[in-house]
Amino acid sequence: MKILVCISHVPDTTSKINFTENDTKFDTNGVQFVINPYDEFSLTRAMWFKEKQGATVTVVNVGNASTEPTLRKALAIGADDAIRVNMEAVDGLSVAKQLAEVVKNGGYDLVLAGRESIDYNGAMVPGMLSSLIDFNFVNGCIGLEVDGTSVTAIREIDGGNETLSTSLPLVIGGQKGIVEEKDLRIPNMRGIMMARKKPLNVVEPVAAENATSITSFEKPAPKGTVKLIDADNIDELIDLLHNEAKVI
Repeated sequence: MKILVCISHVPDTTSKINFTENDTKFDTNGVQFVINPYDEFSLTRAMWFKEKQGATVTVVNVGNASTEPTLRKALAIGADDAIRVNMEAVDGLSVAKQLAEVVKNGGYDLVLAGRESIDYNGAMVPGMLSSLIDFNFVNGCIGLEVDGTSVTAIREIDGGNETLSTSLPLVIGGQKGIVEEKDLRIPNMRGIMMARKKPLNVVEPVAAENATSITSFEKPAPKGTVKLIDADNIDELIDLLHNEAKVI
């Protein structure tokens, strides 16, 4: 089984976020980037298939050269090789078209991705990719078993879980549950050293127009000041909650 794992290069959640060029560009200065957490769950599941079923695992990213350290981390975790599509990822559909070309050229049976990326939270790419390549698709996946070409998947739905039977070829939008958080892997020194020698192939993008563009970014409003009310002054507290906060 040939597995392709889609890797997004996203800011660490502890990074301070700023914008430049009149709030139209994300400022990368001083920002630490990591593997998108949803993608990391899917990558870890791919490692399970590699170890238990002899699958080969390729990781792919659409991005410029700055994303290569993130791909190297995925290689250190255990992926066999990596592909970087040499294009800045600015639109979900154009990214899906680049990934579709990689899938077609590589003959992959299973494509694992995160259900969304934590930077833009678009949750678009896996579904659009499956449509472009005519693969089956399960999103919000929290359980995955493959037996030959038969697949049993569990996905999260409102109010519970749903178990599905499907088949390869397949695109999965994974999340926590496809593996548990405790099972995520931290690259060890041996993995890091081996990753330096593993293939990281750079391919040029195919022609694809951007369907959307970002007009501007806006930060959340700053938190207001805190008013402390004496514990014995219940009347003032009620008045503030009713007339100022308007929550009662």
